Amino acid sequence: MTKFSVTQNGIPFTDYKWDEKTRTFSTTAHGLVIDFGDNIGITFKTGYNCTFKTGYNCTFNTGHSCTFNTGHSCTFNTGSYCTFNTGHSCTFDTGHSCTFNTGSYCTFNTG
Repeated sequence: MTKFSVTQNGIPFTDYKWDEKTRTFSTTAHGLVIDFGDNIGITFKTGYNCTFKTGYNCTFNTGHSCTFNTGHSCTFNTGSYCTFNTGHSCTFDTGHSCTFNTGSYCTFNTG
């Protein structure tokens, strides 16, 4: 059984779907703090303005203004016209071997 916590505005949040077999977390909600600790191989499908804390080998398919603090070997899938600027709208704090798979006209500004 995978242990994790989800809050919205500091209150426990339960309006999501969790599929233990595929290790997929899904919700259309926004403004969540999603903490999977050191769990690995999780797939996330969420709305915007979410914060994720995970282990490695995770896949993210989200809306805008999200913060990712992950281990290595992660995949980020986004729509077009995105800008990834650490310290601004989106922050990607990752280990090695990460893949960014985006739509057209995306910009990556990192340290």
